[in-house]
Amino acid sequence: MESKELVNLAAQACDEKRAQDIVVLDMSEVSLIADYFLICEGSNERQVQAIARELKNQAEEHGIEVKRMEGFEQARWVLVDLNDIVCHIFHKDERHYYNLERLWGDADTVVVEGLEN
Repeated sequence: MESKELVNLAAQACDEKRAQDIVVLDMSEVSLIADYFLICEGSNERQVQAIARELKNQAEEHGIEVKRMEGFEQARWVLVDLNDIVCHIFHKDERHYYNLERLWGDADTVVVEGLEN
């Protein structure tokens, strides 16, 4: 699966669990870490965990290896590493504190079609 298809799959999985303010950054020109960062938030710990779980399940159903998932138990900032895509699922309070969109401000924002949020 191409990175662009994978980022769309990831965004849709997050959207299915009502993740808010889903942003996709094209990291290919600004970092070697990943092709894309997906950033979203949940309103409480249970929702953050539900979003991360859905993302993991959708990836595995499509044969995508989840390299690593960190922060799931605390559910304040869950990182899901899908190799070319790194997904950051924040609790709403933590997202504003870390403000990854500003930190990686040189990255272009990617529009993902079909998101409800």
